[in-house]
Amino acid sequence: MSAQPYLAYDFPLLGAFWTMLVFFLWIMWFILLFRIIGDIFRDDDLSGWAKAGWLVLCIVLPFLGVFVYVIARGKNMGRREIAQARAQQEEFNAYIRETAAGGGPSSIDELARLSEIRARGDITDEEFRRAKELVLSGHGPAERSGSTTMPDSGH
Repeated sequence: MSAQPYLAYDFPLLGAFWTMLVFFLWIMWFILLFRIIGDIFRDDDLSGWAKAGWLVLCIVLPFLGVFVYVIARGKNMGRREIAQARAQQEEFNAYIRETAAGGGPSSIDELARLSEIRARGDITDEEFRRAKELVLSGHGPAERSGSTTMPDSGH
């Protein structure tokens, strides 16, 4: 009587576990491969020929190419990725500062300017009140491309 040995795959739960493990390792392999390919193109120290050589090695012999790349150049992969993330963050911060500051004079700046003009006596209190209402409603000089004209007092 020869009993057939039970393998781990003969049990449904262990079969599902084995399938998930293989699928997970397969996905992780592709993530590692794409990160290395991205690092090859990100590295400014490599010449064009060196990049082409590493890329060919990683595509033609993926297991060997990836393992050799990680051993030879893996130490600086994290540093290059951090440097790229910092550069992107700086570009984003500069864009935000430029966008926030590039809108021309704000309503607060316009109201301060109107207050100074009134304090000098160049406009009356009534003209100041109407100009302030225009600025606060969004139809004043601050909203008209930086125009500095005052509302007409004769209307």
